[in-house]
Amino acid sequence: MAMKLNKELPLPARLKEEYPLSPELAAIKAQRDREIRAVFIGESQRFLVIVGPCSADNEDSVCEYVSRLAKVSEKVSEKLILIPRIYTNKPRTTGEGYKGMLHQPEPDKAPDLLGGIIAIRKMHIRAIAETGLTAADEMLYPENRSYLDDLLSYEAIGARSVENQQHRLTASGMDIPVGMKNPTSGDFSVMLNSVTAAQWPHTFIYRGCDVTTDGNDLAHVILRGGVDKYGTCVPNYHYEDLVRLLEQYEKRELKNPAAIIDANHSNSNKQFREQIRIVSEVLHSRRYHPGLRNLVKGVMIESYLEEGNQPITDHRVYGKSITDPCLGWNDTEALIYQIAESV
Repeated sequence: MAMKLNKELPLPARLKEEYPLSPELAAIKAQRDREIRAVFIGESQRFLVIVGPCSADNEDSVCEYVSRLAKVSEKVSEKLILIPRIYTNKPRTTGEGYKGMLHQPEPDKAPDLLGGIIAIRKMHIRAIAETGLTAADEMLYPENRSYLDDLLSYEAIGARSVENQQHRLTASGMDIPVGMKNPTSGDFSVMLNSVTAAQWPHTFIYRGCDVTTDGNDLAHVILRGGVDKYGTCVPNYHYEDLVRLLEQYEKRELKNPAAIIDANHSNSNKQFREQIRIVSEVLHSRRYHPGLRNLVKGVMIESYLEEGNQPITDHRVYGKSITDPCLGWNDTEALIYQIAESV
């Protein structure tokens, strides 16, 4: 056979019993969810900053990063809501390379899916317990989100997943904001079709069950740039792109029009320091155009303790990305304060 069964994994309910979210932490998450929801429905003018490593590869360094972020959050909380990126799944274009902590809790060791689902749940719980900040993750595998769905306050659907029917339908059953990235082609209509699908109720098969969803009124778009037929990155964070998005939103009957701007990936051509300039331009566009001020709810930034990235070796630098290059902490902290002054 081309596929063999290695082992059966525990059901999400069983794992949640073994590694539970305490009532105190559940109350923190509920409050965070209310605050974030208020931004998307227009009741709050606070700006979202979704920031953290490209991929969460080590519990200690990730939790140290989130602890630093929490201290900054206290100083900017009147203007910003900081949502740490704790991304435990890493999409791979060719299928090669590190696929995230869910697959490999130890990046330089063989895949261990059981160890991975335990590790990511423990890491997310620890981050909330130590900092009071609930996090964002990527929904790379729709059925796997059930292991974390009681912990997350934001989820993103990536450029390679946004056209997938199961991702769209699963998003329609979520009660937190879900961001639909534009596909790698940069096509806005694909992204907006995904938002439309996620905002409607559906009946489908999920984890072997017949389920019906209510629709997710917080589904929205994430602009991350695209790639043309020659392989050249084409950014879509410029003023003209944002105005075009606003016009396309206005042609559709969608709830809570909203956009998050991803400052890295094809918007920066993975030149990670460009994120600082890109965020500044987005904020300028937002200040200039009242419609964009209402539409653009936040930015997404890739950042870690140490700037840049590194290969997976047995002498890795603590807190440095092993996937895409990231801003370092000092630049990140300065950028967050700049954002707070500019919104």
